[in-house]
Amino acid sequence: MATSDVKLLGAWPSPYVNRVQIVLKLKSVDYEYMEQSFPGKSELLLKSNPVYKKIPVLIHGDKPICESLIIVQYIDEVWNKNGPSLLPSDPYDCAMARFWAAYIDDKWFPIMGELRKAQEEEAKATLIKQAAEGLVLLEEAFLKCSKGKDYFGGESIGYLDIALGSFLGWIKAGEIMSGVKLLDETKTPGLVQWAQRFCSNDVVKDVLPEPEKLIEVLKMIQARLKAAATST
Repeated sequence: MATSDVKLLGAWPSPYVNRVQIVLKLKSVDYEYMEQSFPGKSELLLKSNPVYKKIPVLIHGDKPICESLIIVQYIDEVWNKNGPSLLPSDPYDCAMARFWAAYIDDKWFPIMGELRKAQEEEAKATLIKQAAEGLVLLEEAFLKCSKGKDYFGGESIGYLDIALGSFLGWIKAGEIMSGVKLLDETKTPGLVQWAQRFCSNDVVKDVLPEPEKLIEVLKMIQARLKAAATST
């Protein structure tokens, strides 16, 4: 099937959408990007993802694929001749990459989401501590998965690099707003250097949003939450 039949439904601030954009670029797949308005949901989005009703959605031909990490694996398998595989060939290494990607989505990034919504300083401090502790765990995972090389995936960007790297803009935005370094050279030196390499990679640098733009989005979200709390 021709790559011109590929469409991506997304919104530019979404790290989950950024994941898909990175892997499409990495695999040299041409696609049509269809920006979705926030907080509305287009008819195409609701039709393509009737279960979760959220972005990203990849439409390949007339077949929609949902959930960012599932989409990443789908692209890797369909365009498997376009560059190296994103997942390790060793079954154990592959399982570990999937494990830590699930940890990032299910455990770590939700803490960052709670931090965006937190109003009390004590709650913010607790969440910042939890987020930093999670990054220390991911530092250990990086040292094991990378085996002394530049990326989680080894010599080149892989599945776990994309899973975590898509959040780097949001991490930086959180650091600016809180005044606290989450990626700390003393506690997570490997991740600090990895983040610099990842963000400067040609495949990535034009995809991830600038932290300043994400801060504007954060302020808008916080204003809406504050207004909603005041009205109730």
